[in-house]
Amino acid sequence: VAASVGRPRRPSPHPLGGLFIVVCACVLSVTAEELWRGVMAETGAGARKGRGKRTKRKLKRDLNRGQIVGEGRGGFLWPGLNAPVLKDGAVQSLGRRGNAEQQEVQAELAQQRDEWERRRRMKVKRERGWTGNSWGGISLGHPDPGPNGETYEDFDSRVIEVKSVFNMTAKEGRKRSISCLVAVGNGNGLAVFLHTSLQAKNRAKRHLYHIERYNNHTIYHDIDSRFKRTTLRMKKQNEGHGLHCHRAVITLCKLIGIKDMYCKVEGSVNLLNITRAFFTGLAKQETHQMLANKKQLHVVEFQSHRGPLPVVVASPKDGARPNPESEDEIPNTKLHWDDVRAAQGIKRSIWSGVKRTVW
Repeated sequence: VAASVGRPRRPSPHPLGGLFIVVCACVLSVTAEELWRGVMAETGAGARKGRGKRTKRKLKRDLNRGQIVGEGRGGFLWPGLNAPVLKDGAVQSLGRRGNAEQQEVQAELAQQRDEWERRRRMKVKRERGWTGNSWGGISLGHPDPGPNGETYEDFDSRVIEVKSVFNMTAKEGRKRSISCLVAVGNGNGLAVFLHTSLQAKNRAKRHLYHIERYNNHTIYHDIDSRFKRTTLRMKKQNEGHGLHCHRAVITLCKLIGIKDMYCKVEGSVNLLNITRAFFTGLAKQETHQMLANKKQLHVVEFQSHRGPLPVVVASPKDGARPNPESEDEIPNTKLHWDDVRAAQGIKRSIWSGVKRTVW
């Protein structure tokens, strides 16, 4: 005991000396999207596959809307934040609203949030396309101005098709993307189509095609065009006949500037195949001058109001040849049996008298 009394005693450590205080800001290090995902218990697989997305989308709200720096449930008035610093020439001190006034402020904030949610759910009325609930035939406006200041206000772009496509990948599984078919034209013989995204209208101006038209209203001759399993039978029509075609072909004709034509779609009605077949057929058509130069003969046209009197529409550039065309050079035109039956009055389509005016 004497030895223990004589030994100098160490001071006892502070009772909090061995504690380490760590300040964690876990709530501030995540985004609002991650917090909502934790509240609604969205799993990784469920979120990727889109499970329950409609109900959870309605529950999610943006709580930052309507928030003012300094405002809170306590109703404190902070000079410089939610209250003026000076009032009647005197510096204000920290204050607080009454219970009745604070309840009015909270009720007004809740009403504003409900109005914002209602506005967000409200759909903006857009131009009607082929139908009321599809993108087909809707105008995207003219392409944006170029880098050198050139404008394209006389052009218009129309949506032909918008669809979702999926690609199965090893890392992400089923990956969804949007496929869009857009056609651009000025209604005066310049047009093009692109099969990419909705921003294709700005790139389409670099790939324009010039399409020949007879008297600026129809094609030069009847055309049969085929792409994969889709066949288009296009027929030249007189002025005033109108466009009796598939609705996608009507949209393309108006972008090009064709006003009178008949077109029958046979086989697959895939919109991309129809568009490719249509542009391929128009690119292969021969003008009257090209036909006259190739045959070295005059090209004449018979019109119903002129009777048997022919009208010369083109002459060869180097003069007509003296010898007439032999029978071997005359192409063997393949007649369609449906056309023969219609000419004899045996078959008549119920849609023959319908004039399509839809874009």
